[in-house]
Amino acid sequence: AARSPDHLELPEAELKKEVTRTLTANNPHVPRDIVRFSFKERAYKIVDDMDQTAVHFTLNGYLIHKDSDEGRRQSIRSSTEEGSFIWYIYDTYMEELERMEKAKEKEKTKPVAKKEEKKTGRKLSYVEPPVCCIIKVAKAAKIAERMVNLNTFDDIAQDFKYFEDASDEFRGQEGTLLPLWKFQYEKTKKLAVTAISWNPKYKDLFAVGFGSYDFMKQGHGMLLLYTLKNPSFPEYSFSSESGVMCLDFHSDHPHLLAVGFYDGNVAIYNLRKAGSQPSYKSSAMSGKHTEPVWQVKWQKDDMDNNSNFFSVSSDGRIVSWTLVKNELVHMDVIKLSADGTTMQGPEGLQLQRLGSGTSFDFHKKIDYLFLVGTEEGKIYKCSKSYSSQFLDVFEAHHMTVDSVSWNPFHLKVFISCSSDWTVKIWDHTIKTPMFVYDLGTAVGDVAWSPYSSTVFAAVTIDGQAHVFDLNINKLEPLCTQLVVTRKKNKTTHVQFNPVYPIIIVGDERGLITCLKLSPNLRKKPKVRTSCIPPTTEGLFRPCHRPLSFHTTVFAKLLSLARYLQLPQAFWVGCLGCQIFVSVPV
Repeated sequence: AARSPDHLELPEAELKKEVTRTLTANNPHVPRDIVRFSFKERAYKIVDDMDQTAVHFTLNGYLIHKDSDEGRRQSIRSSTEEGSFIWYIYDTYMEELERMEKAKEKEKTKPVAKKEEKKTGRKLSYVEPPVCCIIKVAKAAKIAERMVNLNTFDDIAQDFKYFEDASDEFRGQEGTLLPLWKFQYEKTKKLAVTAISWNPKYKDLFAVGFGSYDFMKQGHGMLLLYTLKNPSFPEYSFSSESGVMCLDFHSDHPHLLAVGFYDGNVAIYNLRKAGSQPSYKSSAMSGKHTEPVWQVKWQKDDMDNNSNFFSVSSDGRIVSWTLVKNELVHMDVIKLSADGTTMQGPEGLQLQRLGSGTSFDFHKKIDYLFLVGTEEGKIYKCSKSYSSQFLDVFEAHHMTVDSVSWNPFHLKVFISCSSDWTVKIWDHTIKTPMFVYDLGTAVGDVAWSPYSSTVFAAVTIDGQAHVFDLNINKLEPLCTQLVVTRKKNKTTHVQFNPVYPIIIVGDERGLITCLKLSPNLRKKPKVRTSCIPPTTEGLFRPCHRPLSFHTTVFAKLLSLARYLQLPQAFWVGCLGCQIFVSVPV
């Protein structure tokens, strides 16, 4: 072979010389000649035993030699388990095949859903699992979800159960609201909370309606049911074509929920029946409202045990809806009229203009008596028996009456709130309010507490919640606290829980906030023990005479008793009065 011109020419001896290369395991990157002080020899020594190992890959082996003792034991065990497992698969397969044959015999008339395979075009049979299995799986999943939520929100649950604001002992007449859970659903972030109602049977369950109060932003609505046991996701979810404006649970049938919509329709949802649509709904043929429905209220079942509820709308009609033979039958109870206002009709006729109803509430004891708030600021006292006239009219507010509610304890007292910034407390036998509170901005909602006749809460559009107790302070609220912190957001509704010391507040961003009342905000009135003898209990009516009258009567009767030298105790007091005194003579 030809050599290149620059090829190195070596003599024959050097070509035959062998060059030896020695490979070592020493790491070239390890530092050498390290000197450290030896305390034993009291001198500096060179460190020779440096770690030369560089590990590039390591893997723990799991192989066992088949001739070893462990290998023989595993071989015997695997052969036994494999055989039993194969027979287990066979038995299970045969049991499933037998069950399917029995199911086919029972459901011969039931159509079997079929689907075609895309590639071959073959029809594959699909057998749905039994309903009982689906229910059991859903129940187990719900329990697991609640357990996870209990762990996730454990600190809030502990505050809900045990925390009490200790500073209330030193504040005297003030209180605070402790934020607990927040309820929000992804699909309702652009909708406002338009209605809230607690379930009368399940005290942890409440329904929330979503829609919009803005005429230019009308669209779909939603109805959600939340429980305090699962704040991360609603228990029930229903969508509607129109916004939900109001709702109410039936007191005797807690699975029935009446709902009013912005388009004027009303509906009944049955929580026992599966499905996303209401069980019953009004239509144009069945007398639906022509304008938004602002309030619905269930009534006692009629003489034929038919469920019925009332609705009020901006069209001025108060309508009674009765569920008769799976159909909603309506009847106009009363029409609100705007006094002194007429509008031009066809051919020059002057037509009476109807008022706009915005809220109403039925008396807690007198079934036929109810109040109606209007957009003009008036409150009408009405009766079911009189559809042509009102029992009384209150010139209540200068703007829309947003809410009106009877006191659950005092049968003569009701409360109202308005966009004119005020909350007013009335006696329905007096034309002027007993208390007037100016909260500085429009009031969205007001609610009485279920445990005291003097406690109520109100929310204003500036995001604040106000709690009053007339028994402690008749002039100012005991608590005024900011609930909504985001800009361009407003609080819309508030409700007391019927059992627990909490309230829930909704806003225009679809958020529901749960807050716990501090001890000063939930003081129950002292129960007065009667000293009337058992034989006279219930025979006397309250007396409105001044205390001086009773003192005078008592002194005269006492002197008469001593003059007559009565040998035993006797009862003195004013006839027709519940105040008696036992006097030993």
